[in-house]
Amino acid sequence: MKGLTCFLIWLFLLEAPAFEIPTNGLPEFAEYGDLVELAPGKFQFVPANRRYQENVDQVTLYSYKVQSTITSRMANTIIQSKLVNNSPQPQNVVFDVQIPKGAFISNFTMSVDGTTFTSSIKEKTVARALYAQARAKGKTAGLVRSRTVDMENFKTEVNVLPGAKVQFELQYQEVKWRKLGSYEHRLHLQPGRLAKHLEVDVWIIEPQGIKFLHIPDTFEGHFDGVPVLSKGQQKAHVSFKPTVAQQRKCSNCSETAVDGELVVMYDVNREEKAGELEVFNGYFVHFFAPENLDPIPKNILFVIDISGSMWGIKMKQTVEAMKTILDDLRAEDQFSVIDFNHNVRTWRNDLVSATKAQIADAKRYIEKIQPNGGTNINEALLRAIFILNEANNLGLLDPNSVSLIILVSDGDPTVGEVKLSKIQKNVKQNIQDNISLFSLGIGFDVDYDFLKRLSNENRGIAQRIYGNQDTSSQLKKFYNQVSTPLLRNVQFNYPHTSVTDVTQNSFHNYFGGSEIVVAGKFDPDKLEQVQSIITATSANTELVLETLAQMDDLEDFLSKDKHADPDFTKKLWAYLTINQLLAERSLAPTAAAKRKITKTILQMSLEHHIVTPLTAMVIENDAGDERMLADSPPQDHTCCSGALYYGSKVASGSIPSWAKPSPTPVTAMRAVRGQVLESTPPPHVMRVENDPHFIIYLPKSQKNICFNIDSEPGKILNLVSDPESGISVNGQLIGAKKPQNGKLRTYFGKLGFYFQSEDLKIEISTETITLSHGSRTSILSWSDTAHVVNQRVLVSVKKEKTVTVTLDKEMSFSVLLHRVWKKHPINVDFLGIYIPPTNKFSPNAHGLLGQFMHEPKISIFSERPGKDPEKPEASMDVKGQKLTVTRGFQKDYRTDIVFGTDVSCWFVHNSGKGFIDGHYKDYFVPHLYSILKWP
Repeated sequence: MKGLTCFLIWLFLLEAPAFEIPTNGLPEFAEYGDLVELAPGKFQFVPANRRYQENVDQVTLYSYKVQSTITSRMANTIIQSKLVNNSPQPQNVVFDVQIPKGAFISNFTMSVDGTTFTSSIKEKTVARALYAQARAKGKTAGLVRSRTVDMENFKTEVNVLPGAKVQFELQYQEVKWRKLGSYEHRLHLQPGRLAKHLEVDVWIIEPQGIKFLHIPDTFEGHFDGVPVLSKGQQKAHVSFKPTVAQQRKCSNCSETAVDGELVVMYDVNREEKAGELEVFNGYFVHFFAPENLDPIPKNILFVIDISGSMWGIKMKQTVEAMKTILDDLRAEDQFSVIDFNHNVRTWRNDLVSATKAQIADAKRYIEKIQPNGGTNINEALLRAIFILNEANNLGLLDPNSVSLIILVSDGDPTVGEVKLSKIQKNVKQNIQDNISLFSLGIGFDVDYDFLKRLSNENRGIAQRIYGNQDTSSQLKKFYNQVSTPLLRNVQFNYPHTSVTDVTQNSFHNYFGGSEIVVAGKFDPDKLEQVQSIITATSANTELVLETLAQMDDLEDFLSKDKHADPDFTKKLWAYLTINQLLAERSLAPTAAAKRKITKTILQMSLEHHIVTPLTAMVIENDAGDERMLADSPPQDHTCCSGALYYGSKVASGSIPSWAKPSPTPVTAMRAVRGQVLESTPPPHVMRVENDPHFIIYLPKSQKNICFNIDSEPGKILNLVSDPESGISVNGQLIGAKKPQNGKLRTYFGKLGFYFQSEDLKIEISTETITLSHGSRTSILSWSDTAHVVNQRVLVSVKKEKTVTVTLDKEMSFSVLLHRVWKKHPINVDFLGIYIPPTNKFSPNAHGLLGQFMHEPKISIFSERPGKDPEKPEASMDVKGQKLTVTRGFQKDYRTDIVFGTDVSCWFVHNSGKGFIDGHYKDYFVPHLYSILKWP
């Protein structure tokens, strides 16, 4: 246990995060004579699940400042931080900042004890080559995907000598999209500890005029009266500057209450239906969000994944959300519901009107859903498309209506057509141009990139919900964004030939509460004004809207405000264009087309100095002999992000006076499909592998003891039995296809877990995972990826690899699947089981593994040559007996499922006789869920 504890402490110290600091004071908000003081806003605290930070007084957070300027929805944010190492020992300090997904990082600088590092944007391969030439020692940097819906992380780590100072500054830019009638600007504040100077300033400059400004309560009332809001007709300022006393969680606490999001919500005035056209410096931006229009009738198909991986809280919340969504349908809407696992079912084979009776019947249908089986996305989507196409062909749809498909799924396709490109092709070939496909992915393991491609190429959007979030509220929020169509076939026309490179953020239907944004370039030497003509279809009529914009009007307004960004039109155009090209790149029909788009994206990324999927940020000192690379993450840290942590002690040495090499080399890696990477598994566990080999790790002795069990196929062995806790783990043996060298090998083909207090039984075979809770049974396949919660028990399935069963987050069991060639003449598929040491079992726990949860005393001595020169022998005293043991190796397959990793151990012969209590046959039990009764 000692070894495991040390390993976890090392992880805590070295995998930490942080942010912080300014070298210069932020400019004060001034010269806003028309501003009026508003009532102070409120906040709400969202607690982060992060580790306890030890020795926080060793590092002083001198200042933590955030400055955001929003000019016509284009936001630029600077995060500055400064700290000092007051410890007598070197400390690892991690600057880990959460930024909105989709934001573009434009600059990063840092200073470490007088050495300055600056950044530049390079093409990815060039950046990696530069990094390989001169890797910085004791420092790392990277872009890391966050586990929240709409955030990702920028992270860098440095080692700081005693008395040294560190400064960081990160800049990023993003466009504010209108959702549900307002814009939200979110700043994730997590300094990790009390800051001597903590300042947050948000300036908003909107030429259209600010309709309202609001700060929701995101800190549970802790900072009542601290935020100050000032609002004028076209400008606003939010200031959040808590003193050290106000930052404290309580009056005598040393922990900070600044741990969550500061959210600023606002909307702009909209007097003209043609929208706001803003022209400046050779670029224009057109914001279009008309109001006071009647909703267009919609034809909507809800396509709901009910495979086994949706079992539990995800399905319950999806059902509750769907009931609310159905209540929101209008009488003129038509709808139906499709649910699918390995089969596809329809509540109604045709669209029906959203009457009260039909809605009530649909609710009853949804409430009876029982998740199980695989995932046949292809057939489910084709069924939905068929229903809409058929209704349209038969003239059953209102010609002014909009047709929508909303797909809700948490997994990859596992049944029917499973090739993603083929599913995309099938959908594209069958879906009509008047149908929009929206996708909502649930959980960490869903292929979100696939859902995005599927929606983007079929006039829709995709969104992701992580499994630890409120699925119900997120699903309703997503539905509200896409469920109120107000205009169809919205088209923008800019007649003058000098207007070029026009790009927009949206599909051609306008939904209430959102906004269509169009940007383009023009030649200011040829044009003094830009003309826009918009055509669209509303619920009742065809619209033609026209507007003109003068360049001088905006120029005069911006020149009077020192916080306004004069390049906002250029930045917004670049942001829209790069994002549109990235979407087009993923859908490029040929390799040549993809190369052409890639070249354009790369040129724009370098020109505008922003990090995109094709570029990386090189951070280097003035001499150019130390470099860091902000690229895809080298690893995912399982703790929370965006906080300040303090690292392990590092002895001083000869390489730079303030740095030492990281304990492991840093390698640039590409993040694949946004998946959550797992931390290194605990090195010391009890395990059973192969035919079957038992490996018992004894923490106090820090020894691995091995033995084999040679028995017959069909026999069930008890591995863990704890009558007091009501926990039992048993394994049933299967045989190889035929004997080899006169011996028939046996393996574990089934494992049974019984949690008596939860009345939960879990059977894991090489084919399926079956969960039985009372009279309810759910079946998962190894081809699924799933996270199922049942009271205190979490069951996680990682596709074709592992099943992890966790009780109360304190006790876990991992089962590995070993697949062999189906036509192998001898070998069969089998299971391995791994159990980390724990003190959560009662003193009466027993079983072939369970008896060692309370470690026996052993002594190994008299090591001597064995019959095999490579396998020495020794004597072992254990449980009052003296045994002869042989040194050898067994396999741990957790990190290498094919070849395994060698584990050195002392082997006990004769099926563990003398090491295990009694005879191995004493551990036979009659059923897979039996609890062993040991004398």
